[in-house]
Amino acid sequence: MLRGSLMEGVAAVPYACALKRPYFLDRASILAAASLRLPEEGEILDACAAPGGKTLVIASCMGNGARLLANEISNSRRRRLLKTLDDHLDGGLRARVTVSGFDAAALAGKKSEHCRFAAVLLDAPCSSEAHVIKSENALKQWTPARPRFLAGRQWALLSAAFLLLAPGGSLVYATCAISREENDGVASRLLKKYGDSAALDWPGFTEGEETATGRLILPDRENGIGPMFVARFLKKA
Repeated sequence: MLRGSLMEGVAAVPYACALKRPYFLDRASILAAASLRLPEEGEILDACAAPGGKTLVIASCMGNGARLLANEISNSRRRRLLKTLDDHLDGGLRARVTVSGFDAAALAGKKSEHCRFAAVLLDAPCSSEAHVIKSENALKQWTPARPRFLAGRQWALLSAAFLLLAPGGSLVYATCAISREENDGVASRLLKKYGDSAALDWPGFTEGEETATGRLILPDRENGIGPMFVARFLKKA
């Protein structure tokens, strides 16, 4: 049943809160972005922001004293992100969202950047089985080693995101993968490495099922939304 649900694809829903016009995306993506605990002021990081749906959700909900840095390392995807923001955010809100193109994992190599952000969303690159299963080319290129490779990249990004996060801040790790290796496997490494300063902060939605570190939404069990894995962490003060 899961394979059939993945083949059918997701019915996008309109998100319009504080936007010039609705943006259509999977409701599971809205839940993931809305899970981030937003500060009333300070800087927020969307570490892998394209195509921009989750960025819009965060921007529409952040406090008047907050600013959002939407980062995307890919040039082509960053252009798409810029268009999404320009098309959907009014002038005042758009002015509080900056777009950048650095490697989020590398940024944490600068100690001056540590504890910079009051909240961080990491919607990490992942296996995206829903895309792979519908693409002949993607299926040909897929190998059993791919999830392991991606889990390594995801861990580098998640560890960096935690270093960039200020004490007391919220960190959300999300993927659209169904692989435990890329979901609980990566999230549990954060708790193991930073156990004294990292705490699980369970997502505030009930869709999906609880896993060891978060919630996993599968389309065959949640009326077609997902896949989406969400883990939320608090950096202890």
